[in-house]
Amino acid sequence: MTHTLAGVVPAARSRAFAARAALLALLTLAGTAVHAKDPTALRTRALAATCAQCHGTDGQAVEGEALIRLSVLPEDYILSQLMAFRSGQRPATIMHQITKGYSQEQLETLARYFGSRSKP
Repeated sequence: MTHTLAGVVPAARSRAFAARAALLALLTLAGTAVHAKDPTALRTRALAATCAQCHGTDGQAVEGEALIRLSVLPEDYILSQLMAFRSGQRPATIMHQITKGYSQEQLETLARYFGSRSKP
């Protein structure tokens, strides 16, 4: 018997989508792991991959879309905005919730990673 996502209840469809997204992220990281020997770099890249769904791979969101391209912003600006989301100073639809799930160190790591993407 063949099943399609169209015939699955919404919660199961959502879980299936999440599972596919996680598999894609793992496959992407697996390809990176072959070339990277530094565990800190892998950890940072994995952390940054959590932002890719909305902000694009390496912060390169599609130009013209409503989402912010993180790769063109300086590190200090990114961190200040993440902290503003976290504290509630900057209103958001979801970022205020997302930032509360990260430690200060993780937010600093994300800011440093995306801030370095635009440098030659």
